[in-house]
Amino acid sequence: MPRVKVQLPDTFLFTTEIPVRITDLNYGAHLGNDALLSILHEARVQFLNYVGRPEFNPATKQGHIMADVAIEYKGEGFYGDTLRIQMAADDLSKYGFDIVYRVTNQHGQEVARAKTGMLGFDYNTRKLLPLTEEATRRLRGELG
Repeated sequence: MPRVKVQLPDTFLFTTEIPVRITDLNYGAHLGNDALLSILHEARVQFLNYVGRPEFNPATKQGHIMADVAIEYKGEGFYGDTLRIQMAADDLSKYGFDIVYRVTNQHGQEVARAKTGMLGFDYNTRKLLPLTEEATRRLRGELG
């Protein structure tokens, strides 16, 4: 079976740091796969807020829905590590985009690469929302 390979972009638009908590460890005493996905969720919310595209707007009940996720593990994370998560939007289309993540620890060692496929979504109608031109510009880093 072929392994998942996440292609990284040349540049990243946003970086955040999130510590590994004791509750993020699994029975192997390292960062669990479920915990990494939760950490990526937090990072994604920060990224989307940064580009002015909140994951969910309670006033309008519009936002995004995750269509898929892929994680390529490159190393271990441990309690006390601070994960540096770099993110960029990629593969923009009419209704969605990918967020690509590069996760390293405080020593610069790569822990994981990931991609989440995001779609614009109206939770009132349960239908996809097309990306606006402004949203596309912001996701490409044209924040001005």
